[in-house]
Amino acid sequence: MVFQGIIKSIASGEAEQSLALTRQALAQGFSAESVLEKGLIAGMDRVAEKFRDQRVMVPEVLMASRAMHAGLSLVEPCLKGSDKKTSGKIVMGTVAGDLHDIGLSLVKMMVMTTGAQIINLGVDVTPKKFASVVRKEKPHILMMSALLTTTMTVMKEVIDELDLLGIRKNLIVIVGGAPVDSGYAKKIGADYYFEDAFEVRAFIEENLTKVIMKKSR
Repeated sequence: MVFQGIIKSIASGEAEQSLALTRQALAQGFSAESVLEKGLIAGMDRVAEKFRDQRVMVPEVLMASRAMHAGLSLVEPCLKGSDKKTSGKIVMGTVAGDLHDIGLSLVKMMVMTTGAQIINLGVDVTPKKFASVVRKEKPHILMMSALLTTTMTVMKEVIDELDLLGIRKNLIVIVGGAPVDSGYAKKIGADYYFEDAFEVRAFIEENLTKVIMKKSR
């Protein structure tokens, strides 16, 4: 099946094959969301699992990410066509010192399907940058990711900066990434930790309206 081919191409870091198979899947009539979930995300999940178990190294993860992005370039325009819109606003980014956008890209694609407005700050985002955008945009949710143990500590710095500026109240902070877990999220004062993009989307779909109402009071 074409989805298995996409998964294999991402796991082996073959960007051209990922692009061709994604194009093939869309041409066969599969929805952009199904290609994203059953092909691109499933492929990246396989790589992430190996990374957590130290069976692959960062260079291999980056090759897989490049292959995933090749497929995403075709899927993203289709997802943007969704007419489901909300007034929810989400700021997301990978913390300073971390140049990996693997999980961030997957979460962005999944959250996009909920209709929320997404402000993606990209990679290597400093605590001051996060805080500046939160103060200006007044989002309902802030999402931070980190792939490395050496950068995950910056998440606490971001939360401290938000507290310092008095803009932490009524802001839901979600963290994620390979080295992060629920215990660490609780320790640094984050509200939620999610293991994968599917959990994030489910939370957004179920809770964003409640979060909007709470913040508007």
